[in-house]
Amino acid sequence: MKLAQANDPSPAYRSLVLTLLVTVYTFNFLDRQIIGILSIPIQQELGLSDTQLGLMRGLSFALFYATLGVPIALLADRFNRTWIMTIALTLWSAMTAVCGLAQNFWQLFVARLLVGVGEAGGVAPAYSLLSDYYPPDKRGRAMAAYSFGIPIGSAVGIIFGGVIATVLDWRWAFIIVGLMGVAFAPIFKSLVKEPVRGRYDPPGSKVAPAKLSEVMSVLIRKPSFWTLSLGAASSSMMGYGLFAWLPAFFVRSWGPELGQAMAWLPNWMVPQGAGPLLYAGYFYGTIVLVGGLMGIWLGGQLGDRFGAKNKGAYALVPAIAFVATTPFFAIGILSDAIWVSFFVLLIPTALGLAWLGPVLAAFQGIVPPNMRATASALFLLINNLVGIGLGDLLLGAMSDGLAARFGEESLRYSILCGTSFYLIAAALLFASSRLVERDWIYEDKDLGKQTNAAT
Repeated sequence: MKLAQANDPSPAYRSLVLTLLVTVYTFNFLDRQIIGILSIPIQQELGLSDTQLGLMRGLSFALFYATLGVPIALLADRFNRTWIMTIALTLWSAMTAVCGLAQNFWQLFVARLLVGVGEAGGVAPAYSLLSDYYPPDKRGRAMAAYSFGIPIGSAVGIIFGGVIATVLDWRWAFIIVGLMGVAFAPIFKSLVKEPVRGRYDPPGSKVAPAKLSEVMSVLIRKPSFWTLSLGAASSSMMGYGLFAWLPAFFVRSWGPELGQAMAWLPNWMVPQGAGPLLYAGYFYGTIVLVGGLMGIWLGGQLGDRFGAKNKGAYALVPAIAFVATTPFFAIGILSDAIWVSFFVLLIPTALGLAWLGPVLAAFQGIVPPNMRATASALFLLINNLVGIGLGDLLLGAMSDGLAARFGEESLRYSILCGTSFYLIAAALLFASSRLVERDWIYEDKDLGKQTNAAT
């Protein structure tokens, strides 16, 4: 099979494109996760319950983020993907700035909903672009590198949000990061070229855009798509829930101890009036950044290494990681020693994000090139409706329900109960490891069979 072409992008330009895509993804997660640290002053000013916070941060964002991803991905399988991402980045960044103008729960709910509308066009087209910039044997690492935007954006959002909320207030944090994204959008469009679609796929690949009915006809015959999607969604319930609630957990459970633990910070990083909110931002932001980068990169490396011989490894690697995640989270959450919790939580943070490179690479391998953006959007529909829509809300509702018994410590036990979703994710991905190899597309005849299944 011929994978390379004479007009392949240079390694330097390919790296530039990947860097710019990571930057857009960083804005994506910065804008969605900054509310995790800002929810503390928001809750105090607007008088919201934990359940309301879960609704506002999770369900409001997920409703349109997940559902609009499918029609936008259909456009991405037909039209210029870089334009779609540029428009999406501009919209969600502008709506993030609008969040800073909200005066009550419903105004913030609607603003976050509109952030989700914009971000619906930011991810599936990027997956498709990466598949046309990187050949199959490098996609696991490319998808992992792209996914660096998750810990980088989350960490920057948590730390930057804490700093700005301390120096100014939570409203200015939204406004500043939103305007930064708007300013970056034209830079992205001017530097990233639309690549040849299906560049690294078999010569006989069908390149005409697929209808949604055709994509569904292909996917419904691929059990691996559903087990991968549901497994990722189960892990995302806990992943997104942790991003949203751990800053509040640190403030509630440790409070003044955070300042003592972060006393090593230089003076220029600690503005006047710093309190638990700022220290929680630095504390958890460091965990997310260090643990997340290590886990995502390791997952991508192991996925490509073992996936070269057996495609089922793209599911098996994260399945093993999820099994190992739960006991470390339990130790870290239950520990009364703040530094024990810090170092222990680095491990499950890494393991909990190791699935991104391998699983995303698997999705690109089980569908033809003319369906990748749409299939990715259908995966994101499942992952985000369940993960974002329910994870944050469920942890908040459990925290409210346990408050009568545990008081300020209710969030600790809510998070502890939520770790069981990693075990569900592991079971589904273990099942996927036996299915991915069978569903993988290798030859022209397979492509023809898959793409013509609905005709």
